[in-house]
Amino acid sequence: MSGEEANRPIQPSLTWNARRDEGWICPPISGEVSEFHRSLPGYEPTALRELPELARQLGVGRVFAKDESSRLGLPAFKALGASWAIHRALREAESRLLDDQITLVCATDGNHGRAVARFARELGHSSHVFVPDDVHPNAISAIQGEDAEVTVLRASYDETVEAAARFAGESQARLLIQDTAWPGYEQIPTWIVEGYSTLFSEIDEQLHRHGIERPDLIVVPAGVGSLLQAALQHYRHDPALLKTRVMSVEPVTAASVFASVSSGQRVTIETGGTAMAGLNCGTVSSLAWPHIATGLDGCVTVTDSQALGAARDLAVLGVDAGPCGGASLAAVRVMSNATSTNQALTEDAVIILLITEGAEANPRETTSV
Repeated sequence: MSGEEANRPIQPSLTWNARRDEGWICPPISGEVSEFHRSLPGYEPTALRELPELARQLGVGRVFAKDESSRLGLPAFKALGASWAIHRALREAESRLLDDQITLVCATDGNHGRAVARFARELGHSSHVFVPDDVHPNAISAIQGEDAEVTVLRASYDETVEAAARFAGESQARLLIQDTAWPGYEQIPTWIVEGYSTLFSEIDEQLHRHGIERPDLIVVPAGVGSLLQAALQHYRHDPALLKTRVMSVEPVTAASVFASVSSGQRVTIETGGTAMAGLNCGTVSSLAWPHIATGLDGCVTVTDSQALGAARDLAVLGVDAGPCGGASLAAVRVMSNATSTNQALTEDAVIILLITEGAEANPRETTSV
């Protein structure tokens, strides 16, 4: 068994980050990003829904769900990163290309590709989206509905990213808009992470209206780790926010953050099938890893049945959640059964669940793992 396989949980698991630096502070993200999003047609903050019934069930003070099921007309948070990155990338690319027609290229497991295709179409450009063959046909149809050309590959997510990068590199008229970074490809993923910062600025403003300075715990679904990086940059740039615990959640079959934190280094794992399609990633972004290694409090893994059950429970409470969104609640339930989390789940704790996608985003028939 390899070191990566040894650190891959096969059952719901919780691990704390032994390398967490409680005093670590990172640079903030510019407020220019939020100003840009506010200028977009149809922009409005997504809802922060209080769920008192869940708070009672979990034995904590207050629980809020940040509902990203409708963001800029799309059923997931990805629109924030894609719109800002495309805005910045096109501004630079169009200044060096004589032909204004640019093809935006990306790999996706659903939400990111649809967001890239949507903004490409709205800006008068074409798009080409690569997807692994385990992405649901409805998600592929939604991307095609944005006028994107879609290539389906019999490959893992990581392999699909590599294929998209090769394709984009074959022509100067193609521009790769990828939401993960690797050495030599970091500027556009940086802009994508910056785009996600608007979500956390909204949470601050919404909590303040409830008389709450900061959450005690926020749970972030983690694929390649870009949204997690944005959360860490937000809660680790201001001394007033440092006591907020940031926890990641992943499928048991695709726990690259868990494996990397457990190993103390960024590792690649082999992934399996999961209903949490948006989290089915085997390698943490090179940009995200330094923030995760130093600033993340801990990692949780959950099964498909736990995530799907949590999504159904959220629906009963009026929150539209897909499996990735349901993972946040599933993670808190795993934490509530662990004796090591007593300090995180106190009777007055304020918890934020990031509901990263609605049920429309990545439909699945899978019910268990």
